[in-house]
Amino acid sequence: MKKLMLGNEAIARGLYEAHADIVSSYPGTPSTEITEYASKYDEIYCEWAPNEKVATEVAFGASLRGARSACAMKHVGLNVAADPLFTLSYTGVNGGLVVFVADDPAMHSSQNEQDSRHYAIAAKIPMLEPADSSEAKEFVKEAFRISEEYDTPVLFRMCTRIAHSQNSVELCDRIEREIPAYERNPQKFIMSPANAIRRHPFVEERTKKLQEFGETSSLNRVELGGAEIGIICSGTCYQYVKEVFGDSVSVLKLGLVNPLPVKIIKDFAAKVEKLYVIEELDGIIESHLNSIGVKCIGKEMFPPIGEFNQNTIRKAFGLPLAEAIGTDTDIPVRPPVMCSGCPHRGMFYTLSKNKISVLGDIGCYTLGSAAPLFALDSTLCMGASVSGLHGFNKAGGKDSEKKTVCVIGDSTFMHSGITGLVNIAYNSTNSTVIILDNSITGMTGHQQNPTTGYTIKGEPASAVNLEELCHAIGIKRVRVVDPYNLSECEAAVKEELAVEEPSVIISRRPCVLLKYVKPKAPVVVNEDKCVGCKMCLKLGCPSISFDSSKKKAKIDFTQCVGCNVCTQLCKPGAMTQKE
Repeated sequence: MKKLMLGNEAIARGLYEAHADIVSSYPGTPSTEITEYASKYDEIYCEWAPNEKVATEVAFGASLRGARSACAMKHVGLNVAADPLFTLSYTGVNGGLVVFVADDPAMHSSQNEQDSRHYAIAAKIPMLEPADSSEAKEFVKEAFRISEEYDTPVLFRMCTRIAHSQNSVELCDRIEREIPAYERNPQKFIMSPANAIRRHPFVEERTKKLQEFGETSSLNRVELGGAEIGIICSGTCYQYVKEVFGDSVSVLKLGLVNPLPVKIIKDFAAKVEKLYVIEELDGIIESHLNSIGVKCIGKEMFPPIGEFNQNTIRKAFGLPLAEAIGTDTDIPVRPPVMCSGCPHRGMFYTLSKNKISVLGDIGCYTLGSAAPLFALDSTLCMGASVSGLHGFNKAGGKDSEKKTVCVIGDSTFMHSGITGLVNIAYNSTNSTVIILDNSITGMTGHQQNPTTGYTIKGEPASAVNLEELCHAIGIKRVRVVDPYNLSECEAAVKEELAVEEPSVIISRRPCVLLKYVKPKAPVVVNEDKCVGCKMCLKLGCPSISFDSSKKKAKIDFTQCVGCNVCTQLCKPGAMTQKE
């Protein structure tokens, strides 16, 4: 039986067929659907962890007990998971352990464009990279086999294009496997210096064995075509090469991208007149070829930036570009915006209006940086707003403390904001932290988190009480405001900035897109009262526009959810809720 599947869905199917037992992840585009689809299989225990480090450590614990385990994350999440990952390379595994990482060339939904292959090289662990959904499923099973045979965690690299594209996948039965009895092995799994010293030679020897394995593994395959041009590639680049050249060139497709083989590459190079390496982002395969004395053309021809496509290759080789379907007229730019009725908008308007410096964080509230609010001064990484605020205020003193805050979402706060707040309390700055609590993990598509009271399967769970948590770590001043109430928000911000101690404001209202949040009647404009002052436009709400012919504000009732924030700005009273 075959089924059309997304790459991420195919990975979940691979987890099922490989008899994975436990999956722990933190949501992050483009990796999120791996765990969401895996959770649909009752045979696999799945969970959302507070962050990627925790998820990796959960997978380690399950592997230590003999289960087959996995975790999934986006590329920047691998930075968070790097601490356990590097030492996992030394300990090895009991049950197979696979770490799925989804890179994001072109930064469709990310703050940087890093290449996760560097982690595989630095941690000295194997990395697999499929080129389509079918391979994604089969590679999962091979990843677990490699993990257990070579006593190693395995990195499994996806990218946005493979994760979110579809092709036909053959469905197979689940492998039968029992979790073995647990046997203690302190010398292998307690990484004190004395034990770690003995494990490092094992890691180096394992790399040699994996390199030898790559010489004959079906993960790496040669497709001989014309002898004039040879191309070495992996992942999505393989698809582009085949679409552009078909069988007219010879291709070495690499599925095991770390460690890279030597003999198969040298043999392939000897069969072609000119050798090219086509790889997105960094020239890692190219560097390997240079190190083994194989001449090739790579990054001098292809950029180390952005996502490739078929025309990238055609242009580089001087071939005619493929025709694309276009429009007869220019389409207006539509940048991403916070939704109509977004609970973050009222707080951002308050901060912008009062000219307060705001250190931002990672989430849909990062859109507060856009016009017309321009509310954010910085966005670095998960949790950095809280720690950064402390540093900013330490450097700026009272002048900074009285006019600077940070914002962080509820899920991001649980991910990595708590320790920053502990630092504020412990090392004492008069810092004001605003937790934007929309009762869900919003940006990645409404995943549960430790504050929501539900698991990945929607089952009731213990919910972290943010107020009590903040009190417990040393913050005495904690208050909750409704971001739809502008006067309440402004009073809270001014009062907390004025006090001589750390404080937390929890801006609490559920995301307007949650199914249980029912919209109210839309706001309407009384054109007789509207004076065209455009104050309402300062909110940046996509429901509000301006009719230039009438010089009047206009509300799109199909988008408006009746949050009434705009009515609080309308001094003439032209905006009222529809009866």
